[in-house]
Amino acid sequence: MELTAIQLLDAVLIGLVAGVLGGLAGIGGSMVMLPGLHLVFGEKSDSTHHLYMAAAMTVNVAVAFPAAIRHYRRGVVRKELLPALLVTTTIFMVVGVLTGNLVRGDVLRVSLAAFLCLYCAFNIWRLLVNRPVDSAGERTTRPRLLISGGMTGFVGGVLGLGGGVMLVPALQMLCRVRLKQAIATSSAVICVTALLGAGLKMATLSRHGEPWQDAVLLALAMAPTAMIGGAIGANLTHYLPTAAVRAVVTVLLLVAAARLAGLLG
Repeated sequence: MELTAIQLLDAVLIGLVAGVLGGLAGIGGSMVMLPGLHLVFGEKSDSTHHLYMAAAMTVNVAVAFPAAIRHYRRGVVRKELLPALLVTTTIFMVVGVLTGNLVRGDVLRVSLAAFLCLYCAFNIWRLLVNRPVDSAGERTTRPRLLISGGMTGFVGGVLGLGGGVMLVPALQMLCRVRLKQAIATSSAVICVTALLGAGLKMATLSRHGEPWQDAVLLALAMAPTAMIGGAIGANLTHYLPTAAVRAVVTVLLLVAAARLAGLLG
């Protein structure tokens, strides 16, 4: 794969936007990168989505790492929750990647679009209800943490996501962790699980007829600005109103879902 100057610029912009949203909302960035890669580079075959997944999962590490550092410095990463979350998320991330490898790329692309719509519906419901989950008291028991990590790893591995899009609402709804602490803890978990998931996806990319070198090239093009964007997004998390963050992310992801489903040209 050779990138033209325009394609390189597009990849750089995709990385920046994905980084800002990933750091801001703790969602890793794949949900922006995958639709963006399809829009810019198109689909050469049914397996192209697997190539984009490998690249996006690799960049997720670059998005999560600077964001996690900034969250940690602000003291909002819940370190005591990490052991249980890391173990189950890692195990199920491996299971998810191996499961996703059994599914055609175009099917995964449409599945991702459907998942984005469900996530946006959840966000819209939260905006309309406007009832904070934070006030109910924490329920960070080991079973709840293990369930949260398991769901996060499996869905992230199958769809090529960092996992934050599952872990943040799971920590909120199931464990009653405050939103900003959930986002910060999610970023810390993604640093480890996304690295493992990306490595496994790269190692198995050849079975789809896609060269891992192309995935690395795309990741290198997006990673620098994704890191910058991740740092910016993480800082904005502590200043922007929660409702504003949720509304912006929801609108952008609905557009991304429509593009993945082929509803937008």
